[in-house]
Amino acid sequence: MRRLSRILFLLCLWSCAAPLMAIAGEQEPPLVLGVHPYLSPGELVARFTPLARYLAHATGRQVEVRVGRSYAEHINALGTGLIDLAYMGPASYVTMTRQFGPRPLLVRQVINHDPLLKGEIVVRQNSPIRTLGDFQGKCFYFGDANSTMSHILPELTLARAGVPLSRLGSYHTLDGHNNIALGILSGDCDGGAVKSEVYEAFKLRGLRAVADLPEVADHVLVASNHLPPELVQKLRQALLKLNQDPDGPRIMTAIHPHMTALVPARDSDYDSLRHLMESAAHMNPAKVPISP
Repeated sequence: MRRLSRILFLLCLWSCAAPLMAIAGEQEPPLVLGVHPYLSPGELVARFTPLARYLAHATGRQVEVRVGRSYAEHINALGTGLIDLAYMGPASYVTMTRQFGPRPLLVRQVINHDPLLKGEIVVRQNSPIRTLGDFQGKCFYFGDANSTMSHILPELTLARAGVPLSRLGSYHTLDGHNNIALGILSGDCDGGAVKSEVYEAFKLRGLRAVADLPEVADHVLVASNHLPPELVQKLRQALLKLNQDPDGPRIMTAIHPHMTALVPARDSDYDSLRHLMESAAHMNPAKVPISP
């Protein structure tokens, strides 16, 4: 009798556990949040982990942060569905839509209550360079070819000022805005371009702005088109609610120290940048590869 009771007890436990095991076995894979490598991978994972945890709680799906090896890889990863959502710079977003077509927009960021992205062309504080024309014959640091503020817009701005690539003494690429600032401060090159966040961080260390870059709509969060529409909407609503969430300021400033809001995004927000990128392509039609 005692043995029969034990068997019945074990059968009861099994019947209760079986549905739970089935649910666990059907658990969906984590969503992958991709980020372009504008800073070191370790710093970016730390910055975006609070957002990943927030979205995991909001959607019931685990969210992993993955940093692309290059801007081009990041663009390709979203376009081909290798990642589920992406934090993208404006130019990377425009390039992605040109190559792969539209993708669902989630939100775009607002910095210091201003929805536009800003950047500067910079030199060392003691540099004799005072105007953009003074860069003729000088060395210039660019960032990744798909970077809005460290490559595409400074190249266009210099060309409009009469200093196309052919009139620079030399030009090179560096990975990340911080490395551009450090390279200029070390005296390895005369100038370069960085977004305003980096300029402000290095200004007291000896950087000086020569010119402001054109302002464009800021960074955007984009979803892959393979995600179900209801999940895309859930992600979008969760991101917009972050503005009122008690943990919202902490999560947003982890990504950018001066992020103040996430707002709805439209593809047309990036039309002015599309025109600027077309102008840049026309002004340097026979562009030679930039040396590393």
